[in-house]
Amino acid sequence: MGIASLSVPCRCHVCAFFSSRDEEYDILLPFLQEGLAEGDRVVQIIDGDHRPDQMKRLERWGMDVAPATEAGQFEVWNWEDAYLRGGRFAQFSMISLLEEVGSLGERRGSGATRLWANMEWALEEFPGVHDIVEYETRLNYVLPRFEMMTVCTYDLNKFSASVVVDILRTHPQAIIGGVFFQNPTYVPPDEFLREYMSRQHK
Repeated sequence: MGIASLSVPCRCHVCAFFSSRDEEYDILLPFLQEGLAEGDRVVQIIDGDHRPDQMKRLERWGMDVAPATEAGQFEVWNWEDAYLRGGRFAQFSMISLLEEVGSLGERRGSGATRLWANMEWALEEFPGVHDIVEYETRLNYVLPRFEMMTVCTYDLNKFSASVVVDILRTHPQAIIGGVFFQNPTYVPPDEFLREYMSRQHK
């Protein structure tokens, strides 16, 4: 799979930090476009209010996604379809949903899935959103089982420094400044959860 101008292994859990929506799309639209061209299943999770802007960006790139959408190869979900189902964030329910996404991807197309997830839902006032860090580390128990590259995008101007540090430590791969790299600060989930739970109970 290609991302940030590099060919990388498929089974990745990437945190991608950006400073603007333009930067996010400049890096990830080629990732989306390549996936559609190669027959991968592509799922994008966005703020529903952002859909008109998202479609304009796809059009500017010359991407006609209608055939892929009709074929079930390309899906765009609102936050309410995924992270905020039922008006709350339930981390284990969302992990189960991503297991379904990975399983379905392996049964169709090239057998691979590309997931591009905007994480700004965690800035909203909904029950459970404070579990985002715990959720991100628990994904590392699940995602390596599937031919799936999951890219979680964060705007550095919107998330606190402490959350950004923890999010970075829960992802084996990262994109910062448009550069993809294997993350040397990554902490495996067992170790991270012990540390994180200890912090929560102080």
